[in-house]
Amino acid sequence: MKITRITIWKVPLESHTPYLMASGKACKQVDTMVVRLETNGGVDGWGEVCPIPHYLPAYAGGVAPAIEEMAPVVLGSDPVGPDAVMERLDGFLIGHDYAKSPLDIALWDITAKVAGLPLYTVLGGRIAEKLPLYHSITCIAADEMVRIAKEAFASGIRQFQVKLGADDDWQADVERLVKVREAVGDGPLVYGDWNCGARRLDAIRVGRAVAHLDIMLEQPCRTLNDCAAVKTATGLPMKIDEGAHDVASLLEAHRLGCLDAVAVKLSKFGGLGACRRARDLCEHLGALMCVEDTWGSDIATAASLHLGATCRRGSLMNVCDLSGYVSPRIAPDCPVRDGGHIAPPSGPGLGITPDPDRLGSPVAVID
Repeated sequence: MKITRITIWKVPLESHTPYLMASGKACKQVDTMVVRLETNGGVDGWGEVCPIPHYLPAYAGGVAPAIEEMAPVVLGSDPVGPDAVMERLDGFLIGHDYAKSPLDIALWDITAKVAGLPLYTVLGGRIAEKLPLYHSITCIAADEMVRIAKEAFASGIRQFQVKLGADDDWQADVERLVKVREAVGDGPLVYGDWNCGARRLDAIRVGRAVAHLDIMLEQPCRTLNDCAAVKTATGLPMKIDEGAHDVASLLEAHRLGCLDAVAVKLSKFGGLGACRRARDLCEHLGALMCVEDTWGSDIATAASLHLGATCRRGSLMNVCDLSGYVSPRIAPDCPVRDGGHIAPPSGPGLGITPDPDRLGSPVAVID
C-alpha cells in the first residue's frame, strides 16, 4: 500500500464563547488545518492541527507549505507503521512538529483501519472505558466565571481550569480562584492557568494568597525554572503545559520538581507517536497527564481520546472535548460529553467520519 495523495483544508473555527487568556492570547475565530492521506489501497487517513495565536512557535498558515515541503517523502510511502515514515520526515525537515502532527495522526488512522482495530488498540490497548473531562473557563469577571463553573458542575464536570491574567491584575486572579473554588465545593480539582503569561512575582503573590485552598497552578511563567520557583515559593502543585513539548523538556521539568501534572498535546509533541512515548515516560515519572491538543475540532478530539484511553490507571488526570467548544463540527459521529466524562470512538482507526462537504474547498491537493 502506498500514499498517493495529500489534501489539505483550512477551516475557520468559531468559539461558542470568546476564550480569553493571559498576555492577550485569545481563541475567538481560529483556523484549523485538516489533512487527508489517500492510498492506492482505498484506505484514507485523517489528521488535524489547530495552532492558536501566541501559544507556540506555530501558525495555521505554515502547515500547508510545510506539508508541501515534506510531500516527496510522504507520497509513495507505505503508511502502515507510522514511526518509520515520521523518522524519515524528521531527517528531511528538522522541527516543524506542529505541521508533522496531522500527518502522523493520519498515518495512525490508516494503520489501525488496515488492522481493522480502533486506534486505541494499536496505541497500546484500551484501559479506561470512559475518560474524565475538565472544563476550561475563559478569563472574565470572577462572578461570571463562577456562573460557568456552576453550570459545568451541574452537568457532571469535576475538574476546572480557571484562566488567569487577561487583565494583568494579580488580585483579580486571586478573586477568580477563591470564588470558583468556593462555588464547586470541596473535592473537585481546580487549577489556575496563566498560559505562561505571568511575571514570577505576580504568580507567587497569587499562589501565596490561595495557598490555604486546594488549588493547583498551571504554567504561570514562560520558563521551567520560573515555574519551579513559583512552586517552591507557594507550596502549590504545578502543571506544565507550554514548557513540555518533548522527552527532554519532560525530564527537565521533573528534575526541577515542577512536573506534578503535564499537558501532553498532540501538536506540541508532533503527533500520536511522540505523545505515546511521552505517555510512557510520564507514567514512569509519576506525572499526571492531561491528554489533548492545542485546539481543534473532531479529528483532534478523537485522536487525543484514543491516546487518553491507553493511559495506565492513576496516570490520566483528564482529557478535553475540544470540538465541544467550537463550531462547525466536521465529523458528526465524533463523541460528545456524557456528564463529566467522554469515551473514545470504537470503530476502526479514529472511528469517526469527517464530512468533506463541511470543510469547503481544499487549500492544497498534492499528488
